[in-house]
Amino acid sequence: MADRRTAVVRARVLPSEHAAWKAKAAAAGVSPSDLLRQAMARTRTWTARAVAVERERTRQIARIGNHLNQIARWANTHAEAAEAVEVIAHLVAIERAIARLDRFGD
Repeated sequence: MADRRTAVVRARVLPSEHAAWKAKAAAAGVSPSDLLRQAMARTRTWTARAVAVERERTRQIARIGNHLNQIARWANTHAEAAEAVEVIAHLVAIERAIARLDRFGD
């Protein structure tokens, strides 16, 4: 015998939120309860550690973006004297830093 859903979840919402919830469920062809279950199954909760990791990752990406802007400004200013190898080396370093961020916090 399959599990039966017997627990009831109650939430206070504005009438406009309730109407929007029902409209989204109807548009998806599911009941509001099904829509809520599907949404909760996709929802990721954030622990304090996850928030800290994401904040650090965002800070690192901002630093990388700043460095990329500096390289672009330098290349645009010194276009005739720019050493392509040197610029490419900086871009490779940025690419590696971004790859490290992909692994950060895992």
